[in-house]
Amino acid sequence: MAGTLEGITTKDTKAHEGKSKFPIFESMAEKRKLEFFLLRYVPDAVKGEFANFGLIAVGEGANGAELVDVRFTKDRSRILCLDPHADLDVLDALQREIHEEMGQTRDRAALMRRMEDSFSGVVQISQMMPALTERFAAAEVDEVARLFLESPKVRRVREPAGRQKILETMRSEFGKAGVLRLLTPVPVEPYTSAGDPFEFDFGYNTGKEIKLFHAVSMRASIDAAVLLAARYPKIAPVMEKMVGAAPLLTAVIEAEVDRSRAEVGFALQMMEESRIRVAETKEMAGIAEQARVELGA
Repeated sequence: MAGTLEGITTKDTKAHEGKSKFPIFESMAEKRKLEFFLLRYVPDAVKGEFANFGLIAVGEGANGAELVDVRFTKDRSRILCLDPHADLDVLDALQREIHEEMGQTRDRAALMRRMEDSFSGVVQISQMMPALTERFAAAEVDEVARLFLESPKVRRVREPAGRQKILETMRSEFGKAGVLRLLTPVPVEPYTSAGDPFEFDFGYNTGKEIKLFHAVSMRASIDAAVLLAARYPKIAPVMEKMVGAAPLLTAVIEAEVDRSRAEVGFALQMMEESRIRVAETKEMAGIAEQARVELGA
């Protein structure tokens, strides 16, 4: 899913008609027509950001359109970067469904409708990319998939900073405990006012309590911690009244936070006074295990 490739659009492919930098896109006589479509994960239709995760090759046969080959990326990191709460099980089910369509011949429009109807709202099909080949060759489909689905290899990977690093640790430990699929983000809009974009990162309901978990980085600034401490006392009683269960919020912070800094001490005290439990990332294994027990996973 290289960034330099995801931006290719129908306009770009038209610019390459006639003589392409990729031989598989060149027009040559007596060649069989193939059409390539990219499957894109689009978590927010308004922003329009996406991650390519699949390639579909459709061939024109004598009896109609045929799904001749598919490729899917094994690297889901870009999807999770766009949407930390992406339901990967939905994508796995979609892949199985597409594989079942392999080799079936039908009207091209019907085939595309069939695929679109099967997809969830966060999965979209790209514009068609034509390619002409003398015969179907899996190696050529592999090359297109490599261009559009594989991430570029880099020598150094930037270490996730701040809140993102905490989120990755939380997600990893919940995953190891087998409960990540049972947790959901908890928007606060129902308990505040329309349009409030804030949501707690993870939550689950035990019946008597609503366990909430939120990543709060204090490495560079205490602003997020102070804001959470200020807002939570107003959210909690409304949530308890509406849901009928008492919310318990845990703010997960970095293990290496210098608690001797006056501003850090102030933020920690504010969260304590707001009845927010503070836990370091090194405690996540125990937190995840408790969630496993409570959820019966």
